[in-house]
Amino acid sequence: MKLERELMRGAGPTAVLKLLSTREMYGYELVEALSQKTDGVLAMGQSTLYPMLYNLEAKDLIEADWRSADNGRDRKYYSLTGKGKKKLKSDMESWEKLSKAMVSLGVLKGALA
Repeated sequence: MKLERELMRGAGPTAVLKLLSTREMYGYELVEALSQKTDGVLAMGQSTLYPMLYNLEAKDLIEADWRSADNGRDRKYYSLTGKGKKKLKSDMESWEKLSKAMVSLGVLKGALA
């Protein structure tokens, strides 16, 4: 089940920041991790992910550097900036509040209760 466009617009960047908080990753790695770790709910193609990454980079939330992989191909690795870590913390607090509100309305069944 994929999220509707508007929900994905809010969840996608936070999910990417969260993944990058664990380690540096390149684009295809992020695509795979989003799909696997969320059972496909936050699955997105590269055509969706890369504009998001460019946007996060433009906002100085992530930074990128090119590296040669073991197979000799160059890959662009992304990592969180200090500003990105602060934004992630703020976003996670907001998602927590939203989740609690949805539980109190009975929309979520005790996910955080």
